[in-house]
Amino acid sequence: MPKHFPKLNTLRAFEATARHLSFTRAASELHLTQTAISHQIKELERMLATQLFERRQNNIALTESGFDYLESIRPALAMIGAASDRVSNTRGDRLQITCLTAFAVKCLLPALCDFQREHPDIELRLTPVGGADRTSHFDFDVGIWYGVNTMPDVDVYSLSTDEVFPVCNPALLGGDKLLHPRDLKRHTILRSVSPIVEDDWSAWVQHACNEPVTFNKEMSFNGLFLALEAAINGLGICMGRSRLVQDALNSGHLIEPFAVHLPVDVGYHIAHRKEKADMPKVRLFREWMMARFS
Repeated sequence: MPKHFPKLNTLRAFEATARHLSFTRAASELHLTQTAISHQIKELERMLATQLFERRQNNIALTESGFDYLESIRPALAMIGAASDRVSNTRGDRLQITCLTAFAVKCLLPALCDFQREHPDIELRLTPVGGADRTSHFDFDVGIWYGVNTMPDVDVYSLSTDEVFPVCNPALLGGDKLLHPRDLKRHTILRSVSPIVEDDWSAWVQHACNEPVTFNKEMSFNGLFLALEAAINGLGICMGRSRLVQDALNSGHLIEPFAVHLPVDVGYHIAHRKEKADMPKVRLFREWMMARFS
């Protein structure tokens, strides 16, 4: 055995800390105390005789040695996890899914009963995540993400492209016909501050008209799901995504106050680690998602 062979739990603590760049978030993920995580990192640095993290006043950062070490051990940890899943009697039929909250609530949950009906032996575990976290969660079998991902150890399959356009509760217009973009100054704008959609309003306004538009009142939400729910409840006009608002449009809970759609060249993807591609539960769910949402 090599001279320097850390314990597996120590490596997991390092990987989680490096991924989150936070002792606190790593501790939460691994169900440990922050002190325990910090102690494991110090022991690892002592064993390797090198500094893995640069401690700053309000945060931490990987050193060059820390980054190299992370890139070296991450594939090994993934292989250990995949091998354990394949032979485990207790987890072999559990499919762990991470999914953006808005897509989970608006699209995936209403359809999952069909997958369970077709595959009753697969136990599903669904964890909603925010847009900024879509590539930072590695403890999953399948992820449903939005936008472009270029991770070398992950297979990514496109589900659809998207269109963005404003939506609101029909009562908000009081029977008025379609608005002109300049009329937005008379309404409250509902904005998501999620990085993947925060520029939707400015991009749509630029596409819809050739004049600047002033927003006199805005409400901001930490996530598109909350902004859409606010629109359904009549709080203002939200920038919707075609995949997420179609059911609400069909049911009449939302309407389109404008007849202008902005196509975008990104959309939803299903992703998993390359070494999990041939696992039956992953393959079955991937094929079902592609058939259902592509």
